[in-house]
Amino acid sequence: MEKHFELTDKVFKNQFTQCTLNPEIFSHEAHLRLAWIMINDHGIEQAEKKIHTQLQYFVEFVGAKDKYNKTLTIVATKAVNHFMNQSKSDNFKDFIVEFPQLKTNFKQLIDNHYSFDIFNSEKAKTEFLAPDILTFD
Repeated sequence: MEKHFELTDKVFKNQFTQCTLNPEIFSHEAHLRLAWIMINDHGIEQAEKKIHTQLQYFVEFVGAKDKYNKTLTIVATKAVNHFMNQSKSDNFKDFIVEFPQLKTNFKQLIDNHYSFDIFNSEKAKTEFLAPDILTFD
């Protein structure tokens, strides 16, 4: 089990937004959990805005600004929302078990929506590039 699960949703979110979360536990799964929490707390539109803004602060604070990708951040949030709309889970642990492809096949899942590589695109790092093959509804 990943270390971020040692924190409650509230503590995890608060530590992230206050930039006190240990960056070593902020894994891909922790990113997904943050999206899940923010969507539950604020709805998809506000979650996208808050995650984008707060993740920029967090990566700058921990010295990883070069790793930030705006497109990937927003699309990951949209993907979590897409699966949340189909989910029967009321907590993130059950949600990620219900939809393991978000964790284990994430790159392939995202690649199905784009005809180009958003993971290594300089443009995708600084602006949102909408999916050109398949949208997240």
